Amino acid sequence: MRTLLTFSFSLLFCSLVWSGYLEYDQDVLIPEDWTQVGRVDPTEELELTFALKQQNVDLLEKTLKLVSDPDSAHYGKHLTLEEVSSLVRPSDLTQKVVRRWLQSHGITNCLTVHTQDFLQCTVTAEVAETLLAGSKFHRYTRDGQTLVRSSAPYSVNDDVHQHLDFVGGLHRLPPKGQDLIRGSAHKRSKERLHLGVTPTVLRTRYNMTAADVGTAQNNSQAVAQFLEQYYSPADLSEFMRMYGQSFQHQSQVDRVIGTQGAGKAGLEASLDIEYIMSTGANISTWFFTNPGRHESQEPFLQWMVLLSNMSDLPWVHTISYGDDEDSLSAAYMMRINAEFMKAGVRGISLLFASGDSGAGCKHLGGGQNSFRPSFPASSPYVTTVGGTSFKNPFKVTYEVTDYISGGGFSNVFKMPDYQASAVEAYLKTVAATLPPQSYYNASGRAYPDLAALSDNYWVVSNRVPIPWVSGTSASTPVVGGMLSLINDQRLLKGLPALGFLNPRLYKLRGQALFDVTEGCHLSCLDEKVQGNGFCASPSWDPVTGWGTPNYPELLAALLAE
Repeated sequence: MRTLLTFSFSLLFCSLVWSGYLEYDQDVLIPEDWTQVGRVDPTEELELTFALKQQNVDLLEKTLKLVSDPDSAHYGKHLTLEEVSSLVRPSDLTQKVVRRWLQSHGITNCLTVHTQDFLQCTVTAEVAETLLAGSKFHRYTRDGQTLVRSSAPYSVNDDVHQHLDFVGGLHRLPPKGQDLIRGSAHKRSKERLHLGVTPTVLRTRYNMTAADVGTAQNNSQAVAQFLEQYYSPADLSEFMRMYGQSFQHQSQVDRVIGTQGAGKAGLEASLDIEYIMSTGANISTWFFTNPGRHESQEPFLQWMVLLSNMSDLPWVHTISYGDDEDSLSAAYMMRINAEFMKAGVRGISLLFASGDSGAGCKHLGGGQNSFRPSFPASSPYVTTVGGTSFKNPFKVTYEVTDYISGGGFSNVFKMPDYQASAVEAYLKTVAATLPPQSYYNASGRAYPDLAALSDNYWVVSNRVPIPWVSGTSASTPVVGGMLSLINDQRLLKGLPALGFLNPRLYKLRGQALFDVTEGCHLSCLDEKVQGNGFCASPSWDPVTGWGTPNYPELLAALLAE
């Protein structure tokens, strides 16, 4: 449930579109689990992020396709940050208009990034509400966390409207931990429990040997965490002592970007760092932490800004983050997609968890429902990882669908060319058993792209081994670690990093992956779909993608020129 604002979106929709509103479709309703504690003092300082219009976004997308398509002469010819900056840097006019607009309101305390397409400014609440007409900043609290957000939509001067994509720091309340991560600690019924997934179990299932560890000096990998999620160096060391005895590994993170908190380790952060470092063993690993300590920051956006400002970045990033697609403005998601493209053309692989709500469910009223896709899982420019379980819970057997595995079709982004034939084949093959078409957009970007085990992991957190940790935030770093190992072998051979994987992955058409053909994931509990979303089938499906990695075969396939 959401707390209704004092105006009606249905009455204001048209005026919002045409009156300087950058994000007229942004959901600004405040969930009732957040408590308003009052208006922000007019003199209080906020941090706002201004996303300046980029140039050549169409050319950026074209370049991404060329450097990611193995059949292209430009495959692997990734760009430097400076080259990306030259391509997308806002025009001189855009920069001049935006800066003059800010300065006319006395705003001079701003930082930019290397690509010059973000400005982060410190501004008082009083000035912010004057600058961004309609905005009203309040402080909200939930479970000890506080933040500042506007309780109403904002608009900008008509002269500057065409030069901005959006302003960050007004909307987009963070979901709760289990919703943010989409791969939380779900305890399963006892009859489904087995001894548990450990690095040794993963290496056995995916045919990895003790020799499958990193050795390249110029290779690295990373996980990104948000909202007070920290890892403990002591936990990581203990995890490797307990579960890493059969292969060479590192027991320390090489670099932390951000500030580690002094509190307890987070289960999600522990899961991510322990499994990317045990699967992508012996590879230099970074930990990005963006807690959003300033109450007006959007932690995910802050991480994206960081990527635009660092010339030296790991080749693989795994992120267990997501939000309902319909809770975000199209302008925001389109711009975030451009940021994903900027990373992809640099040779960076971004892996996102597909979510732990199956197909999701949105109640439309009048007894009508629809599936509810998640973003960034639904972005065409990232690789999305779903989840599986062992068929036999007591043995390392073949895998079936984990019923929580997120998947489906975007309602915002069209189906990219690289997956069109695979998705069309799925829709044709299982036409008789598909959910009603009113529940999903069959022409949208379909996800996930592949999967891995997501059920019943062992994690060490706050010095305690914890069983039964499950979710696609487990499968995502596992796949990320394997891709890091493949990058390692590519770099040793003088080949470029994999970069944006999807065009190449879909051309493999399931080669080098274990096809998952059993099981369905959850969705709306109503009489039309009765709790089931989509079901796994031979070849690609919107539950487990192409399936789970057979590491030696995937390595061979991705080492080929």
